Amino acid sequence: MMHLGLVMECDYRAGVTQEEAFDEAFELAEASEAWGLDGVWLAERHFAAPRAELDPMGVGIPSIVSAPLIMATAIAVRTRRLRVGIAVNVLPLCHPIRIAEEAATLDQVSKGRLDFGVGRSGFPRAYEGYGIPYAESRERFQESLDIILKAWTQERFSYEGKYYACHDLCVIPKPYQKPHPPVRVAATTRETFPQVGAMGHPIFIGLRGFDITEAMHHLSVYRQALQEAGHPGKGDVFLRIPVYVAETAEQARSEPQASTLQSYRRLAENFARSAGAAGTTVSEERVERAERLATAGYDELLRGRLAYGTPEAVAERLRQLQQALGLSGVIIEPNVGGLIPRDLVLRSIRLFAQEVAPRVRASNKA
Repeated sequence: MMHLGLVMECDYRAGVTQEEAFDEAFELAEASEAWGLDGVWLAERHFAAPRAELDPMGVGIPSIVSAPLIMATAIAVRTRRLRVGIAVNVLPLCHPIRIAEEAATLDQVSKGRLDFGVGRSGFPRAYEGYGIPYAESRERFQESLDIILKAWTQERFSYEGKYYACHDLCVIPKPYQKPHPPVRVAATTRETFPQVGAMGHPIFIGLRGFDITEAMHHLSVYRQALQEAGHPGKGDVFLRIPVYVAETAEQARSEPQASTLQSYRRLAENFARSAGAAGTTVSEERVERAERLATAGYDELLRGRLAYGTPEAVAERLRQLQQALGLSGVIIEPNVGGLIPRDLVLRSIRLFAQEVAPRVRASNKA
């Protein structure tokens, strides 16, 4: 059965206080459970200022989720069935022992409902704020993940790395799920896909830096590396994708248009600005992505990166993507750009949960 969940970036709009934004986030999580979604996923965001000029290297959308494990714990105690995921925890920004302790605590509090998504972030801005060189992010990420898994699965352990070292530690609590919560690694760059495959981890992909056709190629590389490393199966793939559902095709096209275009233009600017920064992928890849997104029209985005439409159209779109990409889960992004009015966002999520999700699940059973 394909997992159908919701990304919660927990942005707050003009006229909404941070306190109100927290209340809205909790209400949305409770509604997601009531409407029958499988899970909610919290995006980790740092220094997401209310105005883009205060955060020129960020996305320009204010967000309250700088501590996703704490936020997820609050959601866990408000729900009973809903899985609570992190999409993703930026491992190099915090000591891995602390992350292991807090995530295991969340898994215990939720009685085993944690999905632990991890990554290193595609942009250097958060690292600058924490005083950590982005050039160290890849090595720090791998050391952190190694330590977290040892902390969860071994009664006592020692580790000696370039950035972290510990001796004869007994980390408590251990996770509720055994041997540990599902770990899912985000992949946004070409070199990450074979690395995740070689490690044998489930993978998270999005349609920001590349489109559906490119995703098919990247996932073939992931699966080839998975097989060559001797891991069983064909890989476990979750797709994060902007989804907007409305009663008519015209509503589904027009209502999110301005917010969507602004989001992808801003993303293009971020790729261009980060090209050549220490620790980023080859500048050519970022420049290429920036140029493509800067000139992409709305129709091109609709074809290659979005799932907008009536309930019937979106369900068919997701069925096609599931077959093309070999998906085991879809995480919808309901307000790409953060500018769609809240009442329309809630209507779209409700339509997705009540009219799209049942169609997708029925097709999975057929």
